[in-house]
Amino acid sequence: MDTKTQLIAASERQFYEHGFMATGMDTLARAAGMSSRTLYKHAGSKSELIVAVLDERDRRFFEQIDRLDVSALFDALARWIDSEGARGCLFLRALGETGGAQPDIAAAVLRHKNKLRQWVMDMVRAETGRDDAVLAGRIVLLFEGAVAASAYQGQDAVRMALDIAGHMIGQARRKEGRS
Repeated sequence: MDTKTQLIAASERQFYEHGFMATGMDTLARAAGMSSRTLYKHAGSKSELIVAVLDERDRRFFEQIDRLDVSALFDALARWIDSEGARGCLFLRALGETGGAQPDIAAAVLRHKNKLRQWVMDMVRAETGRDDAVLAGRIVLLFEGAVAASAYQGQDAVRMALDIAGHMIGQARRKEGRS
């Protein structure tokens, strides 16, 4: 693992465990097993490091989704929670902790959320044969709710959200005559 990859992985764990604002650069350097000088050389500023962590997290999550259907989305979330934990959405936590005042961090969060919304829009189209922004928005809301509720309900939150989303997709298919 190269130095930057090691830094991003260690930083993601620290941010996820302790939060963005509570985690200082010295802590991140120690966690990554490097000097502060090396950290700054590879990360730039803390804000740049947060963006790199969020971009890497986005990439890793979306590469887990193996097909364009509602089960694949929630299956990926269930696997993610098993491997990464259930402490809520790191993207929303970044936005909340920075108050949206860091434009580069806010842009990284919006990129991820827009990518999720577009993926769900494409999935709805593939599953129902039509564009339905309302249905896609509801499924995104279920997904986001499952992420948040998994912190105290575990996998039950994901199963419930999948059940509801699957039911909504089924209703949309019947409406279009695509059972």
